[in-house]
Amino acid sequence: MKKICIVIFLMAFGMINAQEKTITKLSIEGNKRTRTSFLKRLAFVKEGSVLDTVRVNSDVRRLKLLASVANVTSKLEPQDDGYHLTYTIEENFAIIPGLNIFTDNNDEFAYRVSLFDFNFLGRNQILGGFYSKDVFNSFGAFWEAPNLFSRKWGIGVNYQNNISQEPVFFPNEQDVNYEFNSSAFQASVIYERDFKNRFELGFNVSRETYDFIEGNLPAGIPRNLGADKLTVVGEYEHNQIHIFYQYQEGFRNILNYRFVTGSQGQDDLLTNFFLGRNDFEYFKRVGARGNWANRLRLAYASNDDTPFAPFALDNQLNIRGVGNTIDRGTAAVVVNTEYRHTLYEKGWFVIQSNAFVDVGTWRNPGGSFTDLVDGSTVRFYPGLGVRFIHKRIFNAVFRLDYGYGVGDSATNGIVFGIGQYF
Repeated sequence: MKKICIVIFLMAFGMINAQEKTITKLSIEGNKRTRTSFLKRLAFVKEGSVLDTVRVNSDVRRLKLLASVANVTSKLEPQDDGYHLTYTIEENFAIIPGLNIFTDNNDEFAYRVSLFDFNFLGRNQILGGFYSKDVFNSFGAFWEAPNLFSRKWGIGVNYQNNISQEPVFFPNEQDVNYEFNSSAFQASVIYERDFKNRFELGFNVSRETYDFIEGNLPAGIPRNLGADKLTVVGEYEHNQIHIFYQYQEGFRNILNYRFVTGSQGQDDLLTNFFLGRNDFEYFKRVGARGNWANRLRLAYASNDDTPFAPFALDNQLNIRGVGNTIDRGTAAVVVNTEYRHTLYEKGWFVIQSNAFVDVGTWRNPGGSFTDLVDGSTVRFYPGLGVRFIHKRIFNAVFRLDYGYGVGDSATNGIVFGIGQYF
């Protein structure tokens, strides 16, 4: 009886295996600059693996997240001994020039030009740099290869020399302008556990200086100060976003942290500190042409009573229309919500309208968490905008927003940039 049971089990197992269909051939079409070998290495489905439509759909979504890919479709064709799986790639143009033009706090002309290749060597490596003129000259160079060693492991390095005129805020409305100079080199290791979870850990070596330019300098505040810093930097991203050209659906969470240690300088105003920021983003398709986008940003840093607090209230970072670096804090809560609606779409070209509300509140340096809720630091800015989008060029979203402040001493203004605000 025992032998009969074993025979029946083996026969059933063999029948199940016989019914399993395998991928006997895997093809990738449509890619011109992106290497086929690189795309196959990223794909979960391999030749000889058992057909699993869940893994096929996962591959489609994973490949859509690449900067060089605008869209992906899959096709299964039955064969005598299995299936022929084809991924058809609609490729992005990934060599992107950038130009930002704006006015600084003195209403002087400023600009930033950049050039980045997001598909360097056909392997979705990022290579590029920038030059900016905002009273002073700044530049930077970047190389990131997230899949250099395998599908999961890569590295990134960058060097930046940023020099800017920074307003520093003191009590009794005493504003002072400093020249801020940061020269930094950073190297990071990148680990992608799967296409939903990405980790980055690195070290940043920098020299930071502040040199007094103008203003009513309070007693006891130095005219010049500087520090050499070693910073541990890290990032964790959990990505559940589904992309279809200009539309997004799902959520993403990005946690950034920096721990500044080994700081050696001539003044206690530049000290060791911890800084963390978490962005939770949620996107929802609304009908055929609408997209509701949301971001909740929570930021926290060591609560040192210093005018050089790390979080800035700024047009380009968090509140559209508020102005360029108008305040600083050691903790922040910011909510950005907007409705994007496609007004016109023809081939590769899209015009998209945008209605938004940006709300934020800050903790003053050395203050308490009650600063976040007592209303003294709240900024409320609704506004309207427009987007001009090229569907075949990576991140080719030209945005123009006008934010109008509500409340006493509120400002308003136009914010121009490349890429969606978030």
